[in-house]
Amino acid sequence: MRPFLIRWLVTTIAVAVAVFLTGMHADSFIALAGTALFLGVINALIRPLLMLLSLPFIIVTFGFFILLINAGILYVAGALVPGFHVGGFWNAFFGAFIVSVVSWFLSLFARGGDGRYYVITRSPGMKRVHGRVVD
Repeated sequence: MRPFLIRWLVTTIAVAVAVFLTGMHADSFIALAGTALFLGVINALIRPLLMLLSLPFIIVTFGFFILLINAGILYVAGALVPGFHVGGFWNAFFGAFIVSVVSWFLSLFARGGDGRYYVITRSPGMKRVHGRVVD
């Protein structure tokens, strides 16, 4: 439960920074937390399917299309989460970019169960792969 709450807090802070830097608007902290929760659920359930279906576009655009997917998800969040307003596609585009960068940066400071700091997407229980290069 603790990693989920940390991730939710990180995403909430990232959305707050994006609201501050772009033309988006949130009526309250509850709206920011609700948007972060919505983004977390959508990213866990629907985003993998969107990524799979749009894989040819992602490959052709060298990954740029992922920014468009993220912007679309943030735009939908603005339409569905009460108290959170995006304002337009470009606000969603730059907001999604800011949310991604801030979330990545804040996740660098997440502490694992063993007391060491890990990027949030890495589990402390993961095995490291060791190998060698064969000439």
